[in-house]
Amino acid sequence: MDRKPMTSTAAPWYFVTLPIMDYGKVRELQHQVVSGKTAGTIDADVVIWVEHDPVFTLGRHGGEENLIVSRDFLLRRNIPVVSSERGGNITYHGPGQLVTYPIVDLQKAGLRVPEYVHLLEQMMIQTAMDFSVQAERSPVNPGVYTGNGKLGSVGIAVRHGIAFHGVALNVNTSLAPFQWIHPCGLKGMAATSLEKETGFAFTREEVQAVVQRHFCGLFGVEPVLLEFKELKKML
Repeated sequence: MDRKPMTSTAAPWYFVTLPIMDYGKVRELQHQVVSGKTAGTIDADVVIWVEHDPVFTLGRHGGEENLIVSRDFLLRRNIPVVSSERGGNITYHGPGQLVTYPIVDLQKAGLRVPEYVHLLEQMMIQTAMDFSVQAERSPVNPGVYTGNGKLGSVGIAVRHGIAFHGVALNVNTSLAPFQWIHPCGLKGMAATSLEKETGFAFTREEVQAVVQRHFCGLFGVEPVLLEFKELKKML
C-alpha cells in the first residue's frame, strides 16, 4: 500500500517547523502533544519538522553494543548518548538531517502500524526520487536505502493509540558520526545522504517542502501551518 485512501475532504493537520533543537526538548514536546491529544485539548494530528543538535539515540532494542567508540570519545566532542522509547536500535541525529515527527491518532487515521511505517518510508522514497536519487526499502530492516547505504531511518512509538517519533532523512548532514556506530545495529552498513548521492548541498527548506508535499499526498491531509508558540498555547 503506497497511499492511504483519500476522502472527499482532506483532514487538517497542524504542521510546525522548529529550528535546530536539543533532542530531549523535542522528545518532551512530543510527549506533551500526545498528552494533549489524549486529553482532547489538541483536536488535530501534528507534524513537527526539526533538526537536532548532534546526538546518538538508543531505541527500544537498545544499541549500546553497536557503539564502536567510547563514551569518553563522544564526551570530548560534546555528543551525548540518550535512550528513547522509539523502535529500533542506535542511530545518529545532527544538523543537516531533516527529522519528521508525525503525532498521529492511528485509529482515527484508519492505519495499522505496518501500514503507517510503510507510508513514512514511501514519503522518503518519493522525496529522494524528486532529487534524482533511487531509494528503496529493505525486505528485512526498516528505513530506506540506496546502493551506497542508508539514506533514511524510521523509528516510532505508540502510546494510547497515538504514534509519535518518526523518520530522519539525511540531507547534507556529516556522515562521519555514522562511522562510530553500526547504524540501527546493522554491521557493515554505511550511511548516505542526498548530498553524497547527488553532489549538491540542498537546503533544509527545499527538501522539507518536497517532504511536506508527499506527506500530504500519501496521508490525504491538508496542512495548517502553526508557529511553535501557537502549538505551545495548546499544551
